[in-house]
Amino acid sequence: MSKIFTIAIPMAGLGTRMRPQTWSKPKPLIHLAGRTVLDYVLDQFQSIPRFKDARFVLILGPHQDEQVIPYMKENHPDKEVHYVIQEEMRGQSDALYLAKEYLQGPMLMAFSDTLIESDLSFLDDEQLDGVAWVKQVPDPRRFGVAEVNENGHVSRLIEKPKEMDNNLVVVGFYYFKNGNKLMLAIEQQIKENIALNEEYFLADAINLMIKDGAVMRVQPVAVWLDAGKPGTLLETNRHLLENGNDNSSEAAKRKNVTILPPVYIHPKAEIKNCVIGPFVSISQGAVIEDTILKNSIVEQDAIITNLVLENSLIGRTAAVRGRAETMNIGDNSWIEI
Repeated sequence: MSKIFTIAIPMAGLGTRMRPQTWSKPKPLIHLAGRTVLDYVLDQFQSIPRFKDARFVLILGPHQDEQVIPYMKENHPDKEVHYVIQEEMRGQSDALYLAKEYLQGPMLMAFSDTLIESDLSFLDDEQLDGVAWVKQVPDPRRFGVAEVNENGHVSRLIEKPKEMDNNLVVVGFYYFKNGNKLMLAIEQQIKENIALNEEYFLADAINLMIKDGAVMRVQPVAVWLDAGKPGTLLETNRHLLENGNDNSSEAAKRKNVTILPPVYIHPKAEIKNCVIGPFVSISQGAVIEDTILKNSIVEQDAIITNLVLENSLIGRTAAVRGRAETMNIGDNSWIEI
């Protein structure tokens, strides 16, 4: 069995929940709090004892390589990275199986829109076959949950449970001591056509591993961030700004700009006559004039003028312009714009 520690990141999904942002770029290259989602995904593995020697496998969809590979070469040149293309969207298990040549030894798997804050230093001493990171949530019905037996081990994973008595949600972050065992389970899953809507889900492969004798436990996580939908992306941006990614002290040095922390404003963004914040991330090359902006993300080279914006995502090179209004408003009026 290979002893190389591998980190697999499936990111081939179409990103339909993030459209129109994802019509022109892969979801992991969306910016928030000064960096891309992919940067934050890669950072969360740094506490692994073998992180410096680990290799990454990025599983991409068609044409994603055109942007992801140049980005990785420019921003993460020190990492050993292998790329696999999933031409057809046949699910999570299929994506991993396409990368099976790299996934024979110890491995971590994390979805590209999942961010957690967890100390991973224990993995060198982990004795069980697998670990699933979990978090308790009020309503687990739109997620998958881990069913744990009296020994504290996972007895099975359940996708989108109908009941709410088990709220131990799996967050999309897994460790496997022997990736080859996972590949064998996926082979069985595909052979038996254990699929939903023609997609092979990882939970079903893990259940086959457990049925075959693999022992997996859960690892609670305090912070689980989702970058997969516009609303949760803004929540994740807010958390990151509140926890170490705020540069409002530098941004406040700009003339004719009022900053309400926390914010991240790239030094090469141009801001004039604006109120920015709180919870705003502005990328390189953006130009914003005569605007009030709150709880929003503005991507590279976007232009915003004469607007009041809140809870907004403005994509790369987008241009959004408003205009000044003239009003004559009578007594006891109520107007919203």
